[in-house]
Amino acid sequence: MAEHVFDPPERCVAGSVGPPGGRTFFLQASDSQRVMTVSLEKEQVRLLGESLAEMLDDVAGPEGTEEAGRAFVDNAPLDTPIEDDFRVQRLSVAWEAGRRRVVLEAYDRPGAEDVAELEADDEGPDVPWAGLPPQSIKVVLEPGRARAFSMRCTASIEGGRPSCPFCGQPLDPTGHICPRANGYRR
Repeated sequence: MAEHVFDPPERCVAGSVGPPGGRTFFLQASDSQRVMTVSLEKEQVRLLGESLAEMLDDVAGPEGTEEAGRAFVDNAPLDTPIEDDFRVQRLSVAWEAGRRRVVLEAYDRPGAEDVAELEADDEGPDVPWAGLPPQSIKVVLEPGRARAFSMRCTASIEGGRPSCPFCGQPLDPTGHICPRANGYRR
């Protein structure tokens, strides 16, 4: 497995590229020698930010508070060129108690049980990683930087399409067919 480790990274951010409704989300980690960019789903970014915040609230103490995270806030855009090294299929977040660090890992394929299920499919695997060696990225963050990353995750998913005031679904620039309006366009 090609494991790309950033311990510690110079920079670790989440961000998006594209117009609302057509954005692609990325996680980017870098050190003095390399930049690694992986693409994620919006929901993965949201869950990652929430999971980190909850974990930091539970275990990190004062060094993982929002106030501590503000010292590490990074609002700069993603580093260019923005090309993903792989698409994230699985994420994990852990607390390394001995070092008091957050460990974030992203993998280019699902867990072993899910891969076995896909490969058992009668038609054979139709997966983007077929024939490629597995890849992962591991980022180790101190609690303040992890909190700043969590805050950046939350900020990166904001600014999307506005919600319909009737049904809550996202509105496209041309409107949408609202189920609460008996199928009429809003």
